[in-house]
Amino acid sequence: MPAPQSAPSAESRAYPRRWLAMFVLLLAAFMNLIDVTIVNVALPRLQESLGATSTEIEWVVAAYVLAFALGLLPFGRLGDTIGRKRMFQTGVVLFTLFSAVCGLAPTMQTLIIARVFQGLAGAMMMPQVLAIAQVMFPPQERGAAFSLFGLTAGLASVAGPLTGGLLIGADIFGLDWRPIFLVNIPLGVITVAATAMLVPQTPANPALKHDVGGILLAALTVFLLVFPLIEGHSLGWPMWTFAMLGLAVVSAIAFQRHEAGRARAGLSQLLPVTLLHNRSFLLGMTMVTVFFSGVAGFFIVLAVFLQTGFGLSPLESGLTTVPFPVGVLLASIASGRFAGRWPRARIAGGAAALILGMVLLSFVVATVGEAVDHWRFVLPLLVSGFGMGTAISSLFQTVLANVPPQDAGSGSGATQSFQQIGAAVGIAITGQIFFASLGANLGSGMSAREAYVVSLGNALLYEIAAFALVIILLAFLKRAPAGGGGAGRTPAPVEA
Repeated sequence: MPAPQSAPSAESRAYPRRWLAMFVLLLAAFMNLIDVTIVNVALPRLQESLGATSTEIEWVVAAYVLAFALGLLPFGRLGDTIGRKRMFQTGVVLFTLFSAVCGLAPTMQTLIIARVFQGLAGAMMMPQVLAIAQVMFPPQERGAAFSLFGLTAGLASVAGPLTGGLLIGADIFGLDWRPIFLVNIPLGVITVAATAMLVPQTPANPALKHDVGGILLAALTVFLLVFPLIEGHSLGWPMWTFAMLGLAVVSAIAFQRHEAGRARAGLSQLLPVTLLHNRSFLLGMTMVTVFFSGVAGFFIVLAVFLQTGFGLSPLESGLTTVPFPVGVLLASIASGRFAGRWPRARIAGGAAALILGMVLLSFVVATVGEAVDHWRFVLPLLVSGFGMGTAISSLFQTVLANVPPQDAGSGSGATQSFQQIGAAVGIAITGQIFFASLGANLGSGMSAREAYVVSLGNALLYEIAAFALVIILLAFLKRAPAGGGGAGRTPAPVEA
């Protein structure tokens, strides 16, 4: 097969092998997205196998999403600098390599460190996927091409729990949970080979400069915020945890001033200062952070509840949670018919459906007897998933519609970063509520199963509050001008 051509400009003819190349890009996106959902099912088995604490279990997920969030903006810019195909290939190779390290990790500490590097590798891949697709397709085909990302996310969210349960249940070669990471190796090898043959070259721009100070300050701010939230409950909230949270505010202010200084000097910024002064954008970022904080931690504590609390196998646990991603998938298909109409109503409706689903789930959990009847979980999880699928695309569209066209790329990258930061914060808060409540309940002499029921019920209160806050914040978000902003026309894909 001949070497791929360079990607055409918007004005030239379309790249002839664009749909084959799109499949390759989607394969990498699927590999990244399924890695998030497949791990949740395995967490209780991981805890038992490696003798992990509840805090370490949280870090298995949080380390990945934190590293992914921190890498999206700088690696997106690096792709513009050295070439997007080159950065994409590097990300796939490293993602595959660190998936192998995760699968072979002898200790929980090794696994957590490998997850950090796996997250950074995912951040190398994902910004390039959209950027390459943008230049491969002519304007009239981009809508159809980008809609495939939502379908891929939905399929990954359905396949993750089932695949995780099947792989662990099969206990391939006595490897227990390890195949959930090792399965990425053949997928990664295929993706690297297909990329070399099918994905077009994109021009590099070495003249672009990197905001190293901005990257370091952003990373420091997120670390100072999330680390004490995750570690605090297991350590009894010593004073240094509150000191770190205070320093996070100081670091955030320093980041803002650093970006403003670079803007005055005419230098590139990690996050353009025009966005930092855009109140609608900042309110939108708050909405994105709160929304995704209400989803990420939920599946961790639900997996622990089902497997550790009530003895379900990983496969049974995965099957129990399948209605949620099915709801996301159905809503994603239905949302395509709205063609961007009524986005604010869809955000409010989706958040309201999530609240309803979590309330229904609270009643189901409160009435669990000696065994879990998975059929009773179908309606609450299906309603919740449908609400999430309804709200996601409209949330990104509405938030980015308030971003000026010249800042569209940075706004999209920042939105994905705040999505992941919200997930990390949600894992910390939900984990804090669940595990702290569980420890207190068990210590008070409550039976184990009753303790798990009460603890999950308490954690669900945060999810309900988070989605209610999204509806409240939406009322204060400025309506975009007629026609929307430049960034709002091609919202970034999100993890279901």
